[in-house]
Amino acid sequence: MAKVKSKWVCSECGYETAGYLGKCPECGAWGSLIEETQFAVKPTSNSVHDEFINKEKPELLKDIHIGEEVRVSTNISEFDRILGGGLVQGSLVLIAGDPGIGKSTILLQTSGELCRNNKKVLYISAEESASQLKLRAERLEISAHDLYIYPQTSMESIKCQIEEIKPDIVIIDSIQAVYSQNVASSAGSVSQIRECTNLLMHIAKSKGITIIVIGHVTKDGNIAGPKVLEHMVDTVIYFEGDKYKSYRMLRSMKNRFGNTSEVGIFEMCASGLKCVTNPNELFLNERSQVAVPGSAIIVTNEGTRPLLVEIQALVGTTPYPTPRRVANGVDTSRVLQILAVLEKRVGLNLSKQDVYVNVMGGIDVSEPSADLGIALAVATCARDVVVDSQTVIIGEIGLSGEIHPVNNIEKRLNEAVMSGFKKAIIPYANRIDYDRIEIVPVKRLMDAIGACISPTGR
Repeated sequence: MAKVKSKWVCSECGYETAGYLGKCPECGAWGSLIEETQFAVKPTSNSVHDEFINKEKPELLKDIHIGEEVRVSTNISEFDRILGGGLVQGSLVLIAGDPGIGKSTILLQTSGELCRNNKKVLYISAEESASQLKLRAERLEISAHDLYIYPQTSMESIKCQIEEIKPDIVIIDSIQAVYSQNVASSAGSVSQIRECTNLLMHIAKSKGITIIVIGHVTKDGNIAGPKVLEHMVDTVIYFEGDKYKSYRMLRSMKNRFGNTSEVGIFEMCASGLKCVTNPNELFLNERSQVAVPGSAIIVTNEGTRPLLVEIQALVGTTPYPTPRRVANGVDTSRVLQILAVLEKRVGLNLSKQDVYVNVMGGIDVSEPSADLGIALAVATCARDVVVDSQTVIIGEIGLSGEIHPVNNIEKRLNEAVMSGFKKAIIPYANRIDYDRIEIVPVKRLMDAIGACISPTGR
């Protein structure tokens, strides 16, 4: 009988130790060590390390030839946007997201589109049967001739099929369900994820095959498994969105072949995910046609794309001993800082008021250019006045009440003009000669409050 061994592995950095430690000595994370049970396993003759010994000789940089098809388009414009123009040959891509958000759906759609480009795709389903994938493919109206479905969890069996079929694209759904026989721990453990990902990386680089891996997330929203997993892959993409609403977002967090922090927006329909070419129309459609106090439109940047988003605020007398501060879609500490500036620099007394701030559409806005919109939404609700419905607001607020400049101001103004807005309140330092929209440059928060009030009231 094989001897049972136990070790503790850090889920953040992969550090191993024989006994439990409250704090990982490698990365300093608390409570991250997980116990793994191991059995003594004799390495097989076809070990991963023996098979992937690189027998090629080094090449001079000037002699390396780049083929014409370095990138492969997925025929899905929003997916290509965050990838930097398409899938790079020999790259390893990680897509993570909450359960039921649509990870398998978009990759099955991508598989169908790649097959239309005469690419051979191998879809490894480690969590669903072939019949289940067939039902989903029929619902998505996917009928590809070069799409291979292989329900398998063994990494060694998957490697054999890759060598036999020689696909252009491989999709693994998901990495947490795949295991290697060279590691004795169970599937989903830190050691298994690290070993399987390392094997997939060798396959992608040595054979020039693009591999897309689906990863699970923890309850905190982080990718399950060791943190080294994100360092091993070439691209990390998060699939975000409220599963109770119809739209989804693909957000690029790491991309060795393109711009980071890009966002692709999709709408979930009965026939699958559809690209949203004009996201501003989607977000602004939820806006009330009747102007109400506490509503302001901002222009925020998501990657290289400007988005028009509605900020709503609700201010009322609190029935509690301590007033509540609730923020959805924006950083709560940022909201508290803005409220402090409103009290100190504008004289708006909010010490006995509950303040609620919400970003319509369910997206998260982290850019400082949303500060001025949040402040004006709170101020107009507290004073029971409305912001002009044809006005967009752009600016960052300093602690002394000054308005700081933002980047890409012309691109933001162009987007506001295309959406039909007539007036823009911007930082004084960003003032430009622009005749397509009325520009109101402001230096102080008090000036912005006076400029945004609608002259016709409600």
